[in-house]
Amino acid sequence: MRILVIGDVLLDADLSGAAERLSPDAPVPVVDVDSVQRRAGGAGLVARMLQRDGHDAELVTVLSDDDAAVLLRAELEGITVTAGPSGAPTPVKTRVRAAGHPVVRFDEGCAPAPVPACTPEMVAALERAEAIVVADYGRGLLLNEDLRRALARQVGRVPVVWDPHPSGADPLPGTTAVTPNLAEALRFAGVDGERTAAAAEAADRLRTRWKARAVVVTLGERGALVSAENALPQAVPAPKVTAPDPCGAGDRFAATLAVALARGYPLDAAAQEAVAAAASFLGAGGVSSLRAVREPEVLSVPGADALDTARRTREAGGTVVATGGCFDLLHAGHARTLAAARGLGDCLIVCLNSDASVRRLKGESRPIMELQDRVELLLALECVDAVLVFEESTPENALERLRPDIWVKGGDYAAADLPEARLVAGWGGRTVTVPYIPARSTTKLAAALARVG
Repeated sequence: MRILVIGDVLLDADLSGAAERLSPDAPVPVVDVDSVQRRAGGAGLVARMLQRDGHDAELVTVLSDDDAAVLLRAELEGITVTAGPSGAPTPVKTRVRAAGHPVVRFDEGCAPAPVPACTPEMVAALERAEAIVVADYGRGLLLNEDLRRALARQVGRVPVVWDPHPSGADPLPGTTAVTPNLAEALRFAGVDGERTAAAAEAADRLRTRWKARAVVVTLGERGALVSAENALPQAVPAPKVTAPDPCGAGDRFAATLAVALARGYPLDAAAQEAVAAAASFLGAGGVSSLRAVREPEVLSVPGADALDTARRTREAGGTVVATGGCFDLLHAGHARTLAAARGLGDCLIVCLNSDASVRRLKGESRPIMELQDRVELLLALECVDAVLVFEESTPENALERLRPDIWVKGGDYAAADLPEARLVAGWGGRTVTVPYIPARSTTKLAAALARVG
């Protein structure tokens, strides 16, 4: 997928070492530097993330001709770069860390810069994109009127995700999603407060002011809040991770959101993907993980995240199969149905009713086995690659997130009996049935167990 990143770039440098003594000149630690690492920051970091994900990443930016620009170009190796002249020094941000903890940061070349020129090559690059990430770091590129007009022609043609900056330009009307963090959103909107209610108010104000289709406020460890047209604000929780350095999480979020939207995901599902990706990025070590050698990826790993399993299977050219149900007291009928479903493709994802969902469907005496046990038993089956739990009574929302190529039901159904069949057909999927074994059922098994005490 061709993802274009447009925005300001800078050079990040990390100096790391041990600090075991104080300076004789002042009561400050002396850091014995044993490691110097450089990387592209700003829009360059977003492009690097996308390139490592296997996308055809193209970066539209401006570059200087100083010594720091030479180092920055080296850090952008492997990424297609279309760059005009910046007319300003290369911004360099140097962080000093002792035993992994930040000590101080030095910024060079970060004074306000003149609005750079836009070249015909930069405009032409916009027309090649399947999705666009605007990474505005307040250096003036997104204030260029020629560039804004060219970018405005792409709004509506492809998904455009705009990560704004307090010193940057306003997003263009019609932008698919604008992704400020909480502090930025409150500042932009002039709203006081720190919690969800303040974030929702700020997001609504900004969506109206910017005429954006959606504003997604990132909330750090609390996930994100989505404000879209004609919809109530939606809170997207984040998994718990330990991350001493949050640097790059917003870039990871914006990049993933753009890719998910380009794949046709609805906004809520795309935001869930982005929150999960940002948490996974931080849990893996944040920006330092970008230099790590990537381990070979295996498609079918028991217990793997369902959405990631589906993504990996598609990227490998495989067929994603999904089925659903309560699976309370696994029996031979379940095993045969699941095995038959797995034989239809390259991975099988089970959409599993939560405990509350089972109670609504089956009554207060069910489920017999709680959710965690049901998940573990399903994942223990060789034919099941991942499980996606859903809270609703029916699996439509789960299917929207997964978008399987094949949706499998056990039994003798007509298309009219399966409302999800039309949903699956909407993205080109097929609904099929596999033989149902009437002699095997959870109800009969539960009754038999009751008889034997």
